[in-house]
Amino acid sequence: MARLVLLVLSLVIAVALHGLWRLVRAPSPWPRLYLGLAARLFGARPRIIGHPLRRDVVFLSNHLSWMDILLLAGATGSAFVAKAELRSVPLIGWMCTLNRTIFVRRGDRMGVAAQVAELRDALAGAWAVAIFPEGTTGDGVTLLPFKGALLAALDPPPEGLMIQPVRIDYGDATSELAWIGDEPGQHHAMRVLRRPGRFTATLHFLEPFAPTGGRKAIAAEARRRIEAGVTR
Repeated sequence: MARLVLLVLSLVIAVALHGLWRLVRAPSPWPRLYLGLAARLFGARPRIIGHPLRRDVVFLSNHLSWMDILLLAGATGSAFVAKAELRSVPLIGWMCTLNRTIFVRRGDRMGVAAQVAELRDALAGAWAVAIFPEGTTGDGVTLLPFKGALLAALDPPPEGLMIQPVRIDYGDATSELAWIGDEPGQHHAMRVLRRPGRFTATLHFLEPFAPTGGRKAIAAEARRRIEAGVTR
């Protein structure tokens, strides 16, 4: 209960400060700062390995839980492409909208073109954008196949854009925290919130590479690098 109270209080403060920054038309750091704080309130202690790029970059990451968004946002300030179901999760979904999350529906073949167009707009603004190309959350042990549909936004890529693979690891707490199966998002969020203690969340930012060869080649190269990181 104490964690939930702190989440809400810090959210109220962050939203108020974010509004002040927007009022004077200044770039607001508060969504990134709040999402990073929220990850800590859920028990995460981020450990950064490597050097995340700050702009003109697409992060391609493995995916364990909605907490990945809080952790990556806190570390990089990136916008996100996330599954639409996350938007309906109380508090978590609204926190994600603060950081310009692009919500997509898995299996919506008719909507892919619009989603690609929205992603292109984000990339045109030189944002850092994060995508979870597995398309769903995994168990943290097996790396799922990467889906390249949204990576069509990188063909051709904006000038100067780089791809940076990211491997997220929750360590010994992975089996407790990974969001797999049909567990409702709200139920999972409350289960994590009630979990006692802390855990180390390692974000390993791997060597960036230029996006060439089309969406399938980009997805395959990012997966190869993340998988190599898992092996090590």
